[in-house]
Amino acid sequence: MTTTANQPAVADASELTVRRTITIAAPVERVWAAITEAEHIAKWFGQAATLDEVAVGATGVFSFEGYGDFPVRIEELDPPRTIAYRWSNDNARALDPDQVDPHRSTVFRFTLEPLDGGTQLTVVESGFGTLADPAASLESNRMGWTSELDELVAYLEDGS
Repeated sequence: MTTTANQPAVADASELTVRRTITIAAPVERVWAAITEAEHIAKWFGQAATLDEVAVGATGVFSFEGYGDFPVRIEELDPPRTIAYRWSNDNARALDPDQVDPHRSTVFRFTLEPLDGGTQLTVVESGFGTLADPAASLESNRMGWTSELDELVAYLEDGS
């Protein structure tokens, strides 16, 4: 696995957000594919991913071993610059496990900027105030974004 020089994710308890900015030695087009196409998402973010399409309102499921399946919905799309996913990632899930509960979910937004020799990717996850335990979820997702985005760097930079 690539050893990343990127800083870890940061939780802001006052704003109830998690943020991380990383640099990836890959062009924007490859990074965009890795964050929007299910077959690539499954290589670095959990163990499986489905998306019915890449369009605002499209739905899918991201699966994590030991944690289960999490329904997602694309909330914002501006290719190849921005995509935002809403997901029900709380222990208190929607009554229908295949649907995103807008009242108990967070939104994570990826923004890409081209750099010489690569891409700067920023993720900001917000909405933790809607969850059963905002402080615990904030910390859990802070650790998760640190780990998962390190896996994205490894996937795109050296294929591990």
